Amino acid sequence: MASRIPFRQALKDQVLVVDGAMGTQIYAHGVHLSRCFDEINLSNPYLISKIHHDYIDAGARVIETNTFGASRVKLDRYTLGDRIGEVIAAGCKLALDAARDTGVWVYVAGSIGPLGLRLDHKEGISAAEAGEAFEEQAGLLLENGVDLLILETFGDPAELELALASARKASSDLPVVVSAVFDEKVLVQGRTPEELLKMLLPHKPDAAGLNCRLSIDRMLPVLERMHRAAGIPLIAMADAGQSRVVEDRDIYISTPEFVAEHARRAIQGAGVKMIGGCCGTNPAHIRAIAATVRMLQPGAGKIVVTERAVGGDGGPKVELTPWQEKTPFAAKLAAGKFVSSVEIRPPRGLDDSGITGALAGLAAAGVDAMNIPDGPRATARMHPVHIASRLNTEPDRIEVIVHYTCRDRNLLGMQADLLGAWKLGQRNILAVTGDPPKLGDYPDATAVFDVDSIGLIGILNRLNHGEDLAGRPLGEPTCFLIGAGCNPAAIDPGREVERLWAKIEAGAEYVFTQPVFEQELLDSFLHKAGKLPVPVLAGYYPLYSFNNAEFLHNEVPGMTIPDHVRARMKAAKSKEAARRTGVEIAREALESIHTRVQGAYIMPPFDKWELAVAVLEGFIDKPAAAAVKQEAANE
Repeated sequence: MASRIPFRQALKDQVLVVDGAMGTQIYAHGVHLSRCFDEINLSNPYLISKIHHDYIDAGARVIETNTFGASRVKLDRYTLGDRIGEVIAAGCKLALDAARDTGVWVYVAGSIGPLGLRLDHKEGISAAEAGEAFEEQAGLLLENGVDLLILETFGDPAELELALASARKASSDLPVVVSAVFDEKVLVQGRTPEELLKMLLPHKPDAAGLNCRLSIDRMLPVLERMHRAAGIPLIAMADAGQSRVVEDRDIYISTPEFVAEHARRAIQGAGVKMIGGCCGTNPAHIRAIAATVRMLQPGAGKIVVTERAVGGDGGPKVELTPWQEKTPFAAKLAAGKFVSSVEIRPPRGLDDSGITGALAGLAAAGVDAMNIPDGPRATARMHPVHIASRLNTEPDRIEVIVHYTCRDRNLLGMQADLLGAWKLGQRNILAVTGDPPKLGDYPDATAVFDVDSIGLIGILNRLNHGEDLAGRPLGEPTCFLIGAGCNPAAIDPGREVERLWAKIEAGAEYVFTQPVFEQELLDSFLHKAGKLPVPVLAGYYPLYSFNNAEFLHNEVPGMTIPDHVRARMKAAKSKEAARRTGVEIAREALESIHTRVQGAYIMPPFDKWELAVAVLEGFIDKPAAAAVKQEAANE
């Protein structure tokens, strides 16, 4: 396994999945509440090790030591105060051993919880004594090799501030993450998220957030407020819903799917960079969260393409083909032609007459290319590479662009597929992450997501450089024209722009957008993106009916249909009028933006390619944006 990158760098570059509940997992394995859970490190180390391994297997990349209550103050209640060093050393060893047993990067966080006593109260503890207890616990965790500290489940902001200051005394260099308990909009002690951050930020926490008491959906409003106020990474570790007592046990009823969906919203909408679980969560919840995180970001790190000789050092250099010479589609883009491509889905069964008929119709209309998606909406359909290899022999052939997703194959399968696609004559690949299985007909199917679309582009770029991911030479390079997608209507446009540039840096040579319905939206996105070094084709979807518009808006990730557009579709009095209105809306959007882009990418509903041709009528022979600008300059 490669060396781990420092935790702070990992926190900056990616979303980190944290483990789930430790206490409720210990309880679920039959340990009575009257026991000291931290002492289980000594009396039943197998149980703690199993919990750590289960979370790592589920996808956690940060695991916490079982030392939440291992302060001298709390251990004294069990007459274990003098054994604090043994308890913490054992807890750290169990977590570190579990982290080292795996082939992935796993960071070990030393867990520190509140003392359970009121500060500076006659029945509590003085601030000085509390500070000494926190500093001792943090120091012992540091001595035993943890990668960071997590101060969690604090309801008193003064105690959390004291714990953070004490941790900084123990080590000024070790990363420290802080997490408070909120009751809807305020801390238990009445502080708002903004007030809490104002107290903590002078002590320079590496991340801040909340855990416990709230389910992930109820955490979202607090996280959004912290995101606006923090300026640092956020952590969220929610309960598995609200607990119910059943036969003296606390039972949590939120499903893994519910937790994962709201985790996605926390990541995309509130800027959360560490996401895990608290009371009631188990490895199933963390597995669902990890699958969501893999969908949103590369799973195997950034793939760096280096100029390397085929056959090893000293061999002949790979001669790279300029992108504009790779395919006729690329040549048209480079020549300033306004290009067009239409998406037609592959068949569910063996009858591919529909797609061959669409190919002939689109060719006759002068469309430049046909796109074939890969298992759209996570449905089982014929493989697009296999269809494309057949279509390449059709007499009315136009260029075929194959979508390739990261959902269904690991790194080995991806490279095997892509090499086979090249031998079958496929030259145009659009790299996409892919819809998660839960959206389709097989919600229990395994999603792989070893990498996302950025990583896939890096793989294609490597193959174009004549080597596989292991650095082994291919003998001769592939010469794929590499496409990428982007969503101008993304929840977080800034992050989408960052990902778009990452795709270009990884090797993308042109970009298709998701469907747009308003000029202002695409204008704003392109303005945020700045001057892109690759051609952009704007996506359009001719709506079929009001119900079609409602479904796309409410059920399909990445699709946003403006209210006024849905109102126009609703106003259509017949099916034919609705289809005409859908085409008109798409044509109006295309007319308003066509001089800003270099082509149109039409996604007709239900594979009705005639609607795509109707949208493109009059645009097919227009020059692309670059040529329009040049003509204006010449005049």
